[in-house]
Amino acid sequence: MTDDDALLERLATIRNELSAVFIERDEVVEGLLCALLAGEHVLLLGPVGTAKSALARNLCERITHAATHGDRSLTNSTGYFSWLLTKFSTPEELFGPISLAGLENDEYRRVLDGKLPTASIAFLDEIFKSSSAILNALLSLMNERIFHNGRQELAVPLISLIGASNELPEEDELRALYDRFLLRFVVDYIQEDFRFLKMLTQPAPTVGTCLTLAELGSLQRMCSAVELPEALLGDIAALRKALNAKDIVASDRRYRLALDVIRAKALLAGRQRVDGHDLTILEHVLWSDPTDRVEIRTALRTIAFGHEDDALAYLSQAREVRDYALRNWSDAEMTMRANLEAHTKLKNILASCERLLEDVRKRARDPRSLERTLDEIRAIQREVLERSLEQ
Repeated sequence: MTDDDALLERLATIRNELSAVFIERDEVVEGLLCALLAGEHVLLLGPVGTAKSALARNLCERITHAATHGDRSLTNSTGYFSWLLTKFSTPEELFGPISLAGLENDEYRRVLDGKLPTASIAFLDEIFKSSSAILNALLSLMNERIFHNGRQELAVPLISLIGASNELPEEDELRALYDRFLLRFVVDYIQEDFRFLKMLTQPAPTVGTCLTLAELGSLQRMCSAVELPEALLGDIAALRKALNAKDIVASDRRYRLALDVIRAKALLAGRQRVDGHDLTILEHVLWSDPTDRVEIRTALRTIAFGHEDDALAYLSQAREVRDYALRNWSDAEMTMRANLEAHTKLKNILASCERLLEDVRKRARDPRSLERTLDEIRAIQREVLERSLEQ
């Protein structure tokens, strides 16, 4: 096993450990890991008591070793910062106190050690409680990865910031902050009774398998090398057109940044090449209002998996043709005619299915279900042929 394989295996282990503990959160776990691989930010939106904070903190604590800035360490031992914002939160809580030594030298700067500008991974609960004084610094920090400390413009080591909120922002000034979150997940209460009962009896989550920041950096480089077939870009363009027609409009920048998240989803599945299934992560990228998710999911299903519906239709036609051909006809002539007609129809169905498979492979979609359908149609063709020879 290569070092890269070992890293991917540990990444999969982290995913499995989190999914086992945080029930009905598989998509959120996947999205958080994709965000780390792509260096993007995530918003968890949902009511209190849905384990948003616990999941985010558990993941953040699995990324170990301090980040550095220049020659000195600027973070705590994990490179992780966490804070609960309230309407009374001050900039000092996130960005550090004013340096008294700096004031003596007529410099207005902050002592950053252990604060948000020094963190590689961060979690801010009740993110939209940000005041105007906090907001501007957050925007630069999240988008440009820059923090203005007095006269200095510092490049921050932030990889990903996870925000949580019970509600969408209503104030216009918070919309820019909302837009900084490329991935957005609606987190609800556990739906299935048997999973709810499992949650009641399982122990509190603990931090299990971890990755160092250096290892996460290696995984990010692997992510950037994942192949994105040109045909899939056409699918994304088709998706954009379909959603725009329904007044679900995302910015060009959001679509562009989503490409690395799509690559991350493929890498998380252990693949070095994106396929159509990886486009499903866009369901959590393209909505602004949670009610848009159903339309996005439907459009994605049509574009990324429409071939599976077509394959099922071809299979259904082939079965109908077989049942027609193998009927107990009243005489030999009718039987012969039915068999000839069935052979012609099955040949055409098979040819259409083969053309569909060729297109699926060209578009880098997963061909396995279609290949199974083709095998069954060929088996039906052989069955009809063998029965006709017997007669």
